[in-house]
Amino acid sequence: MSAVATKPLYQQIAIDVARRIVKGEFEIGSKIYGRSTLAGEYNVSPETIRRAIILLQDMNVVNVSQGSGIDVISKDEAFKFIDRFKDIESIVSLKTELINFFHEKEEIDRKLEAIVKKIIDYSDRLRNISPYNPLEIEVKPYSSVIGKTLSEMKFWQNTGGTVIAIRRGDEIILSPGPHAEIIKGDVLVVVGDEGILKRTKKFLNKR
Repeated sequence: MSAVATKPLYQQIAIDVARRIVKGEFEIGSKIYGRSTLAGEYNVSPETIRRAIILLQDMNVVNVSQGSGIDVISKDEAFKFIDRFKDIESIVSLKTELINFFHEKEEIDRKLEAIVKKIIDYSDRLRNISPYNPLEIEVKPYSSVIGKTLSEMKFWQNTGGTVIAIRRGDEIILSPGPHAEIIKGDVLVVVGDEGILKRTKKFLNKR
């Protein structure tokens, strides 16, 4: 479940006051009743109201004069104030969504890696049972495909096989995709029909 970023209470109140100004509830040139009254209306402390009004004053939405209260001075700035916090809220929400997505992706990658490792571990024992079990095929140091991507070498078109992983030393690259570049020493984990081993070895071992 995605986390929801909550704005500080004084910001929420400032935004609500700005909305009321935009709607005309507080007209330009009028005075907003005192902080104590606002505190009672929003059921918060006078200090929270003070911080909300300072925020609005800093954005030129209202003006606070000692002894004369809170004057509403700009509906346009109230609009801008609301939009500004909408943008901030959207950015925070998107960042939160992105972080959650990466956490979910990491979990999926861990599960996928475990499955691929099991497939690789079982492949030698199952190879003679089914032609569609994965095969590990090493890219020779002299291979002409080194430095090319799977797309550039047209792997599927030339072999009829699908690369489900690349073993690179101790690392396993899962679902490498068409833009994965082949380097010296790579071992491709390939699935395909019964002729895939012969075709792929022949294709990869071209000089």
